[in-house]
Amino acid sequence: MRKFFRQFLPHHETLRNHRWLRPFSRWLHHPDLWHMHRRSVAGGVAVGLFCGLIPGPFQVISAVLLAVLLRVNLPLSAVVTAYSNPFTIVPLYVLAYELGSRAMGASNGMIMEPPPFPEMHWDNWFDVLWEWLAALGEPLLFGLPLLALSLSIAGYLVVRIVWRVAVVLRWRARVHRLKKAPGSKRGPGAMS
Repeated sequence: MRKFFRQFLPHHETLRNHRWLRPFSRWLHHPDLWHMHRRSVAGGVAVGLFCGLIPGPFQVISAVLLAVLLRVNLPLSAVVTAYSNPFTIVPLYVLAYELGSRAMGASNGMIMEPPPFPEMHWDNWFDVLWEWLAALGEPLLFGLPLLALSLSIAGYLVVRIVWRVAVVLRWRARVHRLKKAPGSKRGPGAMS
């Protein structure tokens, strides 16, 4: 699992020595921020999933701050926030609205349609999107943290389970290789 995640992440020294991050380097020295172990990776995914639903450019900033505070994998938490992007944000917000309205008991079966995309232009896209979000109201404000929390818990558990299964499968394959090795008198309990 470590090799899989490491191929996508920058080296920690590169980030520590970046000119914009240099003033914060004393907070960036904790090893859990950079190590790829089960708890740190699962926590980084959970933080990234939680912060991915924060509006605007504050996603990565909040993911980095939470990663430093909780001492989980920092680069992974920042990268995972990319799951909410211009293509996925509307379905995620619709899901958050529906979740919030059901949790509040206000679901009447109607859902507000997203703004018509062909009519949105570069000069008014923010205004149109803001009017649509304002009309969604309380169910969205209640549903967003609920969805973010649900996604982060699910992501944490999935990473922990998948990591554990991968370790068990590798261990079993190693034991099987040792049993089949020519001239080996080792058993499964005789590992060094």
